[in-house]
Amino acid sequence: MTTVASVMSELKKKGKEQTRKIYARHGMAPERVYGVSIADLKVIAKTIKGQQDLAYGLYETGNMDAMYLAGIVADGSKLSGAQLNKWAKSAVDLQMISEYTVPWLAVENSQARELALEWMNSKDSHIAASGWCTYTGLLSIRPDGDLDLREIKSLLARVTKEIGGAPNRVKMTMNSFVIAVGIHVKPLLKEAKAVAEELGTVQVNVGDTACKVPLAIAYIEKAEKAGKVGKKRKTLRC
Repeated sequence: MTTVASVMSELKKKGKEQTRKIYARHGMAPERVYGVSIADLKVIAKTIKGQQDLAYGLYETGNMDAMYLAGIVADGSKLSGAQLNKWAKSAVDLQMISEYTVPWLAVENSQARELALEWMNSKDSHIAASGWCTYTGLLSIRPDGDLDLREIKSLLARVTKEIGGAPNRVKMTMNSFVIAVGIHVKPLLKEAKAVAEELGTVQVNVGDTACKVPLAIAYIEKAEKAGKVGKKRKTLRC
């Protein structure tokens, strides 16, 4: 029988110091990381697919590799709002979890929009980042007819007003939100491009990495030229 302990033992064995250092340079708390590659995590995920309770236990360990694995295995529609709030809160100093795992699961949940809006207002930057990523995810998968265009326009205005004073990761996720509006929400292409033009280059401290903040207007115009504006994704997971 597969247990949390047996999976954690496997993760520890597959962890690599070089991978752990790479994650640390990207802002992940090194003491909470084994350094398992995403490829290895996906292989393990196939062996425990559908084991929701095991996923809960793995996430509760607080280890990033286990939390990411839990996100691959878990069904977000089966998580309660309270559980998603707990998962978002516990992703502090683990941007791979707060900006990927938590939003992946949240968008599958019936409370996704409400949670996204609530998280955006959090004083904890990692929770706020989860909120922006979750709403961005909704834009990419939901039909335009299911979206509140007036609300999205107000969020674009909020980005313009608040991005300058926002924490690093919130700036990054706000910028991604503008790009997503421009690429995925065709009725608001004009508004997204105007905001993107106004934002210009968003300054974010990416630490000792080669990461760059996407230039929103360039990404939107590239999608526009390729005829991809309005295209939706089947899932937020990758």
